[in-house]
Amino acid sequence: MEAINVANITKRYGDIYALEHVDLNFEAGKIYGLLGRNGAGKSTLLKAMTNRIFPDDGVIYLNDQPVMENDEVLHQMYLMSEEDMYPKSMKVKDVFHWTDEFYGCFNMEKAKELAKKFELNINKKVKDLSTGYQSIYKLIIALSLNVPYVFLDEPVLGLDANHREMFYKLLLEDFEKSQRTIILATHLIEEVAGVIEDIVIIDHGKILLQDSVENLMSKGYSISGLQSDVDAYCQDKNVIGFDELGNMKIAYVLGE
Repeated sequence: MEAINVANITKRYGDIYALEHVDLNFEAGKIYGLLGRNGAGKSTLLKAMTNRIFPDDGVIYLNDQPVMENDEVLHQMYLMSEEDMYPKSMKVKDVFHWTDEFYGCFNMEKAKELAKKFELNINKKVKDLSTGYQSIYKLIIALSLNVPYVFLDEPVLGLDANHREMFYKLLLEDFEKSQRTIILATHLIEEVAGVIEDIVIIDHGKILLQDSVENLMSKGYSISGLQSDVDAYCQDKNVIGFDELGNMKIAYVLGE
């Protein structure tokens, strides 16, 4: 079966465990939500899966082939992250060009079409883009690359509400056509609930649960209000995530 298998992965930084004995399976052809608060281990896991960092223990497989230093396997995956993998002095259109050179499966026409939809000026240098548009040009690359595995790390960072809605719509349209495997790593649980099929929740480098959205929704609830009130309510609850806006907070709780 086509899948990504994460087998007993551990990653330490000194005495701190970024990942601790993580076991996961991501089946092909699904949209997953990798959920957790900032610093939970989401980015570390995705970097290990794409060989940007090496785990201290354990092995990661793609379709039964080890990922580590395996160009044939790595060529099938793309990770969009906050980090810039190209010089910031490069123009967006040149980033598109070099992505095609590296991967050989970049749809330039689609990228230009998406740039028009998002009103992204591809003649601008990356360093001159706002935070939102730095996310947008990376999302366009991810949507325009014809690879079977796409990982998106906090993909809507800095995007306004209209651009977020457009991105999720385009993501679902792309998925319907390609049926590739997509992993969305985010702390915005409520926002992605209508997009993803399966949920993986990570906290302090450990996997709390992996389940379908449907099952998870039947096992828990959310509560919203002032931060102080929500924090007080949640002291003895099994909280799996938070969303915050100003002095308001939403907590997602497993239980009745």
